Amino acid sequence: MPARTALPALVRDPLGALVAFGDQHAGGVLRLGLGSVRPYLISDPAHVQHVLRDNADNYVRDGKGMLWQPVRRLFGEGILAEGPVWAASRRTLQPLFTAKRIDALADRMAEAIGDAVDDLRAPAAAGESVDIGAALSRIVCRAIMNVLFADKVSVPDALRIVAAQDRIAVAILPRLLVPFVPNAIPMPGDRAFNGGVRTIDDVLLPVVRSERAQTGSGDDIIATLARAVDDEGQPVTERQARNDAVAMFATSTETTFGLLTWLWPMLQAHPEVAERLYAEIDTVVGDGPVRRTHLKELRYTRMVLDELLRLYPVAWLMPRTAVGDDVIGGVRIERGADLIISPYVTQRLAGVWDRPNEFDPDRFAPENARQQHRYAHYPFGGGPHQCLGQYLFYLETQLIVATILSRFRFQVTTPGIPAPQVAASLRPKERVRLVLRPVDRAVAA
Repeated sequence: MPARTALPALVRDPLGALVAFGDQHAGGVLRLGLGSVRPYLISDPAHVQHVLRDNADNYVRDGKGMLWQPVRRLFGEGILAEGPVWAASRRTLQPLFTAKRIDALADRMAEAIGDAVDDLRAPAAAGESVDIGAALSRIVCRAIMNVLFADKVSVPDALRIVAAQDRIAVAILPRLLVPFVPNAIPMPGDRAFNGGVRTIDDVLLPVVRSERAQTGSGDDIIATLARAVDDEGQPVTERQARNDAVAMFATSTETTFGLLTWLWPMLQAHPEVAERLYAEIDTVVGDGPVRRTHLKELRYTRMVLDELLRLYPVAWLMPRTAVGDDVIGGVRIERGADLIISPYVTQRLAGVWDRPNEFDPDRFAPENARQQHRYAHYPFGGGPHQCLGQYLFYLETQLIVATILSRFRFQVTTPGIPAPQVAASLRPKERVRLVLRPVDRAVAA
């Protein structure tokens, strides 16, 4: 596709344009002319599987390529790198995110979420509207800092990091759009980006340094990174420990409150979905606290979350660079070529999904989900680089949704469903405010 066609469309509406390109070519491999960069758009689920899983060694997260160059300025070398450094980081961190370990922490997390949700009682009683995105960030930070970071990062400091991440995610956009510009050349957003990184380092570096100076045996994220070793058994550098601490903070917080901000206007726009969700939570949880044992029964809640992730995958862009020549869908991919892999695109393709822009959690009913290709829905990536926090995400979000909706009903006071904002990670462009009211158990019953 020539630049005169691709560029104007991408400038007007990057997400809509990419989906349209995929639909126009029925998910076929398409080369986009973007000036000096000519990436291939890979959107068909089978082609995505080839890149992310079947031939993953040939497609790397190139530190000089699209997205990864600006992202590495924040996260550096570590779990978001490639090669031995990535392998060492993943080997260190993976045991912290196994289903068995997360399940063991679930009730502690549920208690922390319950305590944080209690803070919503006062505005609910007063009939005051709340910024649900800000409220969710506080709920998530209280739970994650307590359970995964052992309170080594305070909630106010965690919220400082969240605010810095928000600034960085937007500030990174100019470099995301023109990744070939060297870091030495100033770009719009650089000052905000650098300020955000300084804020994060001001909070996390002292914590990492303090932990590395001790010989503790804790199993929280900071303690685990402080004891980490490389492939030769040598302690990893302070910088790598810092990089992975930043990445794990983002992994365990941003996806959750970013995605859940869309939930409330979506439920208000689809009252039939909201009623089914209320009914399930009222039946399973009742007026007691939410606990791990409830989660396996919250099946429709999980379906709602999967459908939200289909429409609004936080990790919307997963670019790769070809190490060697290859062929995908009959198209030759030359060594050094850039590839655009986007869950947002694949998960909205008309050739893959019926009514792709409609919100319908029944797509993820077991009998329907089994009919879809494994890579028709991949909000957490796939293959060796699949996100470590996937199981944590589902557990945490189910606990949050069930806790809030077992205690409150709501009315969104801001108009419509927020448009997605293109940034390093997908986020709502507008804030969402809502008024909560306590559940009347006599009515709910």
